[in-house]
Amino acid sequence: MRYPIRRAQLISPFGTGAMSISKNGTSAVCSGLDHWFKDRHGKMDFTDLSQYKIQEWRLERMLEVSHFRLPPDFRTRSSDDNNMNMFLSVPFLRFPKWHYCPFCGQMQELEYHRRSNELCQGCEQKGYKNYLVQAPFIAICEKGHLQDFPWREWVHRQKNPSCTQTLYLVSTGGGALTSMQVKCECGIEPRMLHGVTSADEEGTELSRSLSGDGSEFFCQGKRPWLGNDEGEECSCHLRASLRSASNVYFAQVRSAIFIPGNSNKQISALLSFFEKSQVLSIINLAKRANLSLDETVMELKEQFLLELNGYSDSDIRRALLARDSRDTGQEAEDELPNDMEAILRQEEYEVLNGEINQEELKIKPVDLELFERNIFDVSRYFSNIHLIEKLKETRVLTGFNRVFNDQQNDIEDMKSMIWRNQPTDFNDDWLPAYVVYGEGIFFNFSEEAVREWEQREQVKGRVQPLSERYRHLVANRRTREKKISPRFVMAHTFAHLLINQLVFECGYSSSSLRERLYVSDNEANPMCGVLIYTAAGDSDGTMGGLVRMGRPGYLEAVILKAFINAGWCSTDPVCTEIGLQGPDSCNLAACHSCSLVPETACEEFNRFLDRGLVVPLHGVDPLTAFFN
Repeated sequence: MRYPIRRAQLISPFGTGAMSISKNGTSAVCSGLDHWFKDRHGKMDFTDLSQYKIQEWRLERMLEVSHFRLPPDFRTRSSDDNNMNMFLSVPFLRFPKWHYCPFCGQMQELEYHRRSNELCQGCEQKGYKNYLVQAPFIAICEKGHLQDFPWREWVHRQKNPSCTQTLYLVSTGGGALTSMQVKCECGIEPRMLHGVTSADEEGTELSRSLSGDGSEFFCQGKRPWLGNDEGEECSCHLRASLRSASNVYFAQVRSAIFIPGNSNKQISALLSFFEKSQVLSIINLAKRANLSLDETVMELKEQFLLELNGYSDSDIRRALLARDSRDTGQEAEDELPNDMEAILRQEEYEVLNGEINQEELKIKPVDLELFERNIFDVSRYFSNIHLIEKLKETRVLTGFNRVFNDQQNDIEDMKSMIWRNQPTDFNDDWLPAYVVYGEGIFFNFSEEAVREWEQREQVKGRVQPLSERYRHLVANRRTREKKISPRFVMAHTFAHLLINQLVFECGYSSSSLRERLYVSDNEANPMCGVLIYTAAGDSDGTMGGLVRMGRPGYLEAVILKAFINAGWCSTDPVCTEIGLQGPDSCNLAACHSCSLVPETACEEFNRFLDRGLVVPLHGVDPLTAFFN
């Protein structure tokens, strides 16, 4: 297929395995990484990969790859005489393959590589000129497989029908797609499509009712984006879906804020130093004494002042975190991805709480005494606030999910979905990524105030329904496990309320602002911070407007207005009193009118929100609100 897509869109939402629609209405799926960076002849003889490589050692460590690459851009002329990187493209394959005529209903299956639209053979024989359009339904499964809707199997009520007669997809009247029925020229009784998209916790209606003998019809394990119809064994129920449904593709994107002044060599050198018997004994004693990370760093610097003279406290902290992650990975390999994500956030949290003035990261702390307390007492709830005048973020496509957005998948399993033949040489192992620059405001909540607040019985009772609901999701659909703590819900809701207010105060588009949560109730290394930033890849929000709103004289009024607006939702009292609501029923007092933001701006798909934990609400115990 041939149509333009921006490079950032090849990470999300139109990355490998995703479907998109061209200008002429043709739906196509993005090919696997095996076919990227090849010219129109399918070769890489004139491809210079050095122009596309991105280095981000923290993400490389977490995702176990050697480097990242920008998606190729299409060039019709070269910048030098070597004709390098010309006519590079990312292939798209026609999908679904089954088409039908909107006039007579005759169906035909086309190839993946077919570019032009086809005329209906039935209409052509009668002297009419009507083009085929792609069928509206496809089939997906929880493991990420994708295939055409089993039209022939459905109408014949058999798993492997022998009939090869022409099929017809016709409408019986009405605007609903489920009013359509499938016919076959063999004369078998037509079958309606009513209920094919129905599903429950035990399975799908398509898998249960397709066969007439009562047996279940399972997914065939097909991966058309890899360029073939070969299937793999899959025991999941097959789920019918519209081509444009939102649950067909969820890009799994991992991101990291650039941290300057560190490299793999520095971390490796510190890790080697930690293996010495004298150093190892100090580290082990610190663990037995339950010393915090900062206390461990101070102890090491006192004992080995000369050896650690060239390293900052932040360097030593990150090396200790990396060592803990490595040890945890050796004991429980399946927990490594989650641990590495926590390590990555902890490293960023340490840096964002400091002061840096470098080319790709500029952080300035704000004296809390400068904020006007008569408007809003910032120092009561926050330990520090930092203005991020410039930051660099790398976003990497690691894989994708279908049906559910947050399934627990191993890194290697996700990679196998976007590679037909995964590279055996580590130096050739890569993932697509892109880099954006932006600015932001970092809020670090007072740990003392948070700990006192989350120990209240009213707060624990308020969060309990959310925690129980999420445990139910984990048990029924392999959702990623996480702890739904009061500080997590409070910080997350605070970020949403402030984003919505900044949209009105600064004129940002609602999708240009993002949140990044740093929350952990680990006693040794607790975190409770929120980074609100803009990194949209264009000029929106890069002119200092967001940083200006974080300065004294501006921020107090923004926070106060956000809390006033949050105190009463336009859908109250329903929003406050309805109980569990929103996506997956994982919200309390939070809806589109008060707390939800675009999904691109939220890390949790607009779940785990509750205004009652942030500000006092009518009918809710005031002691549950952190900002009271």
